Amino acid sequence: MEKIDKLDKQIMEIISGNARIPFKDVAAACGVSRAAIHQRVQRLIDMNVIVGSGYNVNPKSLGYNTCTYVGIRLEKGSMYKRVVDELKHIPEIVECHYTTGPYTMLIKLYARDNEQLMELLNTKIQGIQGVDSTETLISLDQSIKKEVPISTEEDSVI
Repeated sequence: MEKIDKLDKQIMEIISGNARIPFKDVAAACGVSRAAIHQRVQRLIDMNVIVGSGYNVNPKSLGYNTCTYVGIRLEKGSMYKRVVDELKHIPEIVECHYTTGPYTMLIKLYARDNEQLMELLNTKIQGIQGVDSTETLISLDQSIKKEVPISTEEDSVI
């Protein structure tokens, strides 16, 4: 894999704060040409350093008022891929992680209200063959949401 240098990190820092910033503004902030920014960003995409792009939609604006994390225990860990294939068909599930610890999987979902949450849990999720049990944690508020740090302490050491 190619090395990520200080300029790459500076570019990522800027565009992760505002993905809609014009490349001419990024170029001005970095002291390089717009072409250099285009080339660097494309290289970072090709290297799979920058993944995805787009807009974040506020779930509450669409009526999804309940953010929930559900720990799922499977009968056997080997059922993971098959269960994931079933979970993919539930549009309210926005994340799924294969985990260590008390759960085999941890999912994040949005529901319009407690009634819909109960339907999702009791019928759709717990109805999947191989799901042994679930534990539900309702998020009352999202206090922090950010990307991983781009600059490290190593970068600031001279």
